[in-house]
Amino acid sequence: MNNEEKKQYLRRYQEAKKRAKRIQEEIEELRSSKTSPVGLGDGMPHGSGTSDLSGYAVRLDELLRELAVEREMQMIVFREIRQQIGTVPDATEQEILSRRYLLGQSWEKIAVEMKYSCRQVLRLHGFALRHFMC
Repeated sequence: MNNEEKKQYLRRYQEAKKRAKRIQEEIEELRSSKTSPVGLGDGMPHGSGTSDLSGYAVRLDELLRELAVEREMQMIVFREIRQQIGTVPDATEQEILSRRYLLGQSWEKIAVEMKYSCRQVLRLHGFALRHFMC
């Protein structure tokens, strides 16, 4: 497996987090659109089709189930990646991989928190990828 494939493998957790966040945002938008009044230009609030909530309830239920499945997959991927990172022999390299791919930290933040230069962090990341086997 080359370095790009390793990075793609490691990025799966952050991608799962983004998918879960998008579903959560869709749920919030759906709830907001169903509960907020819609103006008709006369300055008075009017309901937005609240007479039949069955379609809303069905869609909300679908999204909530989808979110639960996505969060479960997110945790499975997190544990899998964390376990694989744990196989890297060097603790500093493990920390860089964890900070980057599990915590989603920027290179700059990793460098500051680990008290390294950005260049050094990138160099160590390269070593970590060479030692990473999945």
